Amino acid sequence: MRYSDEDRDTVYRVIAERRDMRHFSGGRVDEGTLKKLLAAAHLAPSVGFMQPWRFIRIRKTELRENIYQLIQDERIKTAQALNEREDEFMRLKVEGVRDCAELLVVCLMDGREKHIFGRRTLPEMDLASASCAIQNLWLAARAEGLGMGWVSLFDPNSLQDLLNMPEGSRAIAVLCLGPVEEFYPRPMLETERWAERQNIDELIMQDGWRD
Repeated sequence: MRYSDEDRDTVYRVIAERRDMRHFSGGRVDEGTLKKLLAAAHLAPSVGFMQPWRFIRIRKTELRENIYQLIQDERIKTAQALNEREDEFMRLKVEGVRDCAELLVVCLMDGREKHIFGRRTLPEMDLASASCAIQNLWLAARAEGLGMGWVSLFDPNSLQDLLNMPEGSRAIAVLCLGPVEEFYPRPMLETERWAERQNIDELIMQDGWRD
């Protein structure tokens, strides 16, 4: 059954107003809300119903700081790889690890090779499935008035060692979550003129690839 006009508008609104947040105002996320957000993530679709996502909640201050340092190490290496945009990149705020109320690490489980359904020719569908879970969490957080930022600037092996993850698992995201003073009116990287949103009409093709 189709949702009401108001409900449909709300769905499209939360999608449009979702932002990759880097600025947080401290505070806290109450346990009930956090549980709802993670339950929303767990409702995501997954190829072969494998549910490859695992969530590690970071509670120790020392561990959060260690993760912060891993991100800073990769930030410098990324800047150097950008060549002429190095200085521009270093001026960007790329994470809110020290300021956010909650820090979550999203991982792919170990033993994923046993799941063949939907992955025989596309093994990366485990990552696609976990990304759907992250998007669910992101949209639910926005609906709750909470900001979330996805940080991918880290060496996965170093983070896996830091968190004592089993062999075969893989860290794919550090999520900063918590209250914010305001949501960016536009994506931050667009406001900072790092990149622009592409025209959707230029990304849609019919009956084959178009140059």
